[in-house]
Amino acid sequence: MSTVQAPNTQTRQTIVRLLSSMASAKEISQYLKRFSQLDAKRFAVVKVGGAVLRDDLEALTSSLAFLQQVGLTPIVVHGAGPQLDEELSGAGIEKRTVNGLRVTTPEALAIVRRVFQASNLKLVEALQAVDARATSITSGVFEAEYLDRDTYGLVGEVKRVNLAPIEASLQAGSIPVIASLGETPGGQILNVNADFAANELVQVLQPYKIIFLTGTGGLLDEQGKVIDSINLSTEYGHLIAQPWINGGMRVKLEQIKDLLDDLPLASSVSITRPSDLAKELFTHKGSGTLVRRGERVLRATAWDQLDRERLRGLIESSFGRLLAPDYFERTRLLRAYVSENYRTAVLLTDEGGLPYLDKFAVLDDAQGEGLGRAVWQVMREETPKLFWRSRHHNAVNHFYYAESDGCYKQEKWKVFWYGLQDFDEIQRAVAHCAERAPTLIDRAEADRAAGASGAAA
Repeated sequence: MSTVQAPNTQTRQTIVRLLSSMASAKEISQYLKRFSQLDAKRFAVVKVGGAVLRDDLEALTSSLAFLQQVGLTPIVVHGAGPQLDEELSGAGIEKRTVNGLRVTTPEALAIVRRVFQASNLKLVEALQAVDARATSITSGVFEAEYLDRDTYGLVGEVKRVNLAPIEASLQAGSIPVIASLGETPGGQILNVNADFAANELVQVLQPYKIIFLTGTGGLLDEQGKVIDSINLSTEYGHLIAQPWINGGMRVKLEQIKDLLDDLPLASSVSITRPSDLAKELFTHKGSGTLVRRGERVLRATAWDQLDRERLRGLIESSFGRLLAPDYFERTRLLRAYVSENYRTAVLLTDEGGLPYLDKFAVLDDAQGEGLGRAVWQVMREETPKLFWRSRHHNAVNHFYYAESDGCYKQEKWKVFWYGLQDFDEIQRAVAHCAERAPTLIDRAEADRAAGASGAAA
């Protein structure tokens, strides 16, 4: 098994410093470590559309070369749709599609081959020009059969993926750049849809990341803004039912769901711009749309409905402090929302008729997945009003500001709330936060207390 080729320490430190303008060095190092532990061919499959090759080649090559510099080798599959449209039009060949697939005649196939090879070499040469190692692969990967010769002509359906050319490229520390051309066992070249080719490759490789590079930079919501993350387990049904989801986005969501259903739970799809690829991969906030199969959210109204030890471990790991030994005995639970693998939890109590957010815990390895936001949204859907407090330097405060209707600053805490309309309710919430006893203990403080009790004994 070839593993990801590690950069030297100096190179890695330089890169971490460069990325630090986007996020903390801790975040970046965390992702680098996670990615570099993968088998080389399981890091990422990157699907590049023809429009990106035409319009954004410089940002694309810069981002791919950067990944190679940090010791990560993506596998690139590209299309060439706009280039084909232009060449076929210039040759007087009318474009015909059936069910979204390009009908390919023998005359058109000659142009398809030429355009794919030219687009492939353009990207490989651009990578080599910035001192990145890249290998042109225009045949030998996708064994295909005619999809329906009478309907589509020389269009192929991938039946088998041959990894040998890809593995040889990775072994040499070179980025495989693969054109979506298929061949029959008898050697006939067939035109293969680049999305379908990438999907087949993904099914065989089972990569950690699948990346779609687009000009839009992600999937867009009703206001035309990029959706930062989608947890399919909790959000797919709701999203697909929205009237603003257009046909193209609906198809893309359905394809991504089908793709992730057959991949390990850790796998994810990122849709982003070429220039934002590093930010999407190496920071919790990301830049683009991150889609994961996600985890179901468990809902409980009593502690005995949950695994308390796993919940304690999640809270202590998330906050880096110990939970008070009698926490579960003295805390009256209103509702708990916990991801099925105990990687995120939202715990609510009832304080004088007002729901209070007692804990919002997210494990380090779940940050950046959108899992915390997904669990929060499930909670929010059935919690019309809420208040909570947070320490002044809590890194999550930017999220709390976005989710709240107001904030009041106390000496030790920021008090947040939403849905509280009455001034009396806000006043009660603020007073409660000022008086509430803490339930998290610093490890050093706990060690001192244990030492003192030992001495007393």
